[in-house]
Amino acid sequence: MKIKEFFQIFTPKEKGAKAEESAAEYLQSKGYKILERNYKTAFGEIDIIAKKKNSLIFVEVKSEFGKEEFLAEEKVDFKKREKILKSAEYFLLKNFQKLSKIEEIRFDVIVVKGKKGEIVHYESAFCKEGNFTRY
Repeated sequence: MKIKEFFQIFTPKEKGAKAEESAAEYLQSKGYKILERNYKTAFGEIDIIAKKKNSLIFVEVKSEFGKEEFLAEEKVDFKKREKILKSAEYFLLKNFQKLSKIEEIRFDVIVVKGKKGEIVHYESAFCKEGNFTRY
């Protein structure tokens, strides 16, 4: 099935799941280890949590399927970033013993462009002002 056909058949939720799967495969092909997918907290959800060397990366995945008013990456607004940051801090607090060798924390955005299947990876797309709670 061609990518274009795929995006015409499935619901937005199914398209999002496919985009997240594509993003995870892309990250693995670049040497990232996927630690969590769809990590849910009371604050929100993080699509992918990955590790590469001594870096911990929280990834928001967006998909773009056609004639939308906004670019997919523009949908990661202040409110969405705050939810991701709070969820990331929760993850860090719950997993501090496992993460003792982490030297860098990064927040990336991956956009899967539907019709072409193109993946655009924005490393360090946003950051937290100040420090995380010490874990």
